[in-house]
Amino acid sequence: MTTALRHDWTREEIRAIHDMPLLDLVFRAAAVHREQPDPSEVQVCKLISIKTGACPEDCSYCSQSSRYQTGIERQELMDKCAVIDIAKRAKESGVSRVCMGAAWRSAKDNDQFDKVLEMVREVTDMGVEVCCTLGMLNESQAKRLEEAGLYAYNHNLDTSASHYKSVITTRTYEDRLNTLENVRKTSVTLCTGGILGLGETINDRVDLLHTLSHMEPHPESVPVNILSKVPGTPMAEAPDVPFTEALRMIATARILMPRSMVRLSAGRAKLSVSEQAFCFLAGANSIFSSETKSMLTSAVPSPDYDEDKAMLELLGLSMRPPFKGDKHPLGCKGAKEGGCDDHEHHEHSHAPEIACAK
Repeated sequence: MTTALRHDWTREEIRAIHDMPLLDLVFRAAAVHREQPDPSEVQVCKLISIKTGACPEDCSYCSQSSRYQTGIERQELMDKCAVIDIAKRAKESGVSRVCMGAAWRSAKDNDQFDKVLEMVREVTDMGVEVCCTLGMLNESQAKRLEEAGLYAYNHNLDTSASHYKSVITTRTYEDRLNTLENVRKTSVTLCTGGILGLGETINDRVDLLHTLSHMEPHPESVPVNILSKVPGTPMAEAPDVPFTEALRMIATARILMPRSMVRLSAGRAKLSVSEQAFCFLAGANSIFSSETKSMLTSAVPSPDYDEDKAMLELLGLSMRPPFKGDKHPLGCKGAKEGGCDDHEHHEHSHAPEIACAK
């Protein structure tokens, strides 16, 4: 029996699921997860900070805000060839999604955005899924990213609407929802989730899940982040998030959004292999890995490629190929890479093969 997709979960239903006895909750989530075409697959992703620091926003957890002294140095937009080199090494290590993040409040229609579009085209040409997180987008920018071949756009809601203003004041919850709506007007998939440990209550977490599960369609990707406390930020002394609370969020997200990728994201470096195994059992089917042991910046640690390969092998899990069950944005150029099950080509005009000097 396949779990029906629902977009009408009530807060009371979500809270009841979240508060189930923990092993019963994990068991129920695992049963839903076993409906996936291959529940033993985990997608390994790589984050690249293509523009670092000096963000004007006041997100209380962020190492890249210009308002806090966090020790993260400002770096201008990366050279395209440097991004390509990182993406190539990631792909060789089994990564099937490359996520490029720029510390911008919002994307601007300028030469830097044009350069990001080139990066999207050329990393997509390599046969991996490409995700971007560039701040707020308007409809035109979302469309241009779609035309460049972008597979996913990340724009997290972070927390509930009511708690949001306690974390961020320089943009509103509606601003975030508007960006998600602009992305939904394209074929680009949606990656949006939240962060645990921002001083929220359980009801705030339920409200966040309520918002996500009422989206039609559900977000294709739902990251569950555990706060990485960064010295110099207002959240530096926040209480630790108990592992069991993160496990409850992962399991509840899997039950509410049975077809979504649930991404075990920031904070994973502090979890043991056994704890991560529980997360995979409860429905997490994506992780972020790194050759530098960090996510976007050194402020957020990450296991490296070799550690993650060893863990997945130990647990009997395999790496998910790119574009599994989806049409490749460049036709089926990526079919030989192990993905792109559908051989119908998309129209797409992309850049010529790269020629980066060595």
